[in-house]
Amino acid sequence: MPKHLINPNTWIDKYSDYLFNFTISRVNDREKAKDLVQDTFFAGLKSMKNFKGEASERTWLISILKRKIIDHYRKINSIKGQAEIRVEFNSDEDDDGSWLEKRVADPDYKTAEDNLVNDELGEAIYMCLSKLPKKQATVFRMKTIEGLETETICNDLNITPSNLWVIVHRARIAMAECMEKNWFK
Repeated sequence: MPKHLINPNTWIDKYSDYLFNFTISRVNDREKAKDLVQDTFFAGLKSMKNFKGEASERTWLISILKRKIIDHYRKINSIKGQAEIRVEFNSDEDDDGSWLEKRVADPDYKTAEDNLVNDELGEAIYMCLSKLPKKQATVFRMKTIEGLETETICNDLNITPSNLWVIVHRARIAMAECMEKNWFK
């Protein structure tokens, strides 16, 4: 299959267990983990046309899932924040119990500008990743983007854990410098 094509018909068989295990270790709630994986597949279907083939299908789905997990925690924290500041008594009144409901920004609301920023950030990350030496890029992608375990990476690439961490450290420094020049300018 050419690298720019994806096949959603195989996603459940190929990736559901991996994505579920990835999620359950981060949200610690089986039902929420199932929902997030399902949301990931749905979002992947909706954004298939945006898949450029610069990453593997699994890596692409994991990046979508990571955003879903982040959104999940943002929503939880927003709801907690709403509960804490939901009612504010107006002390200027004569203690008649008047109150105002504070409005909290909707974490699910995304503007076209937000989407543009996310796309540009993704492009900047992959552009910086492409400038790394091949081994650094591979190790960085496996550890940081794909979230693979140290042992798995070491076995796959035949390197020691200390070597892995040196490579990751150097890659992070190079990525930070590149992002500073190309994204945060």
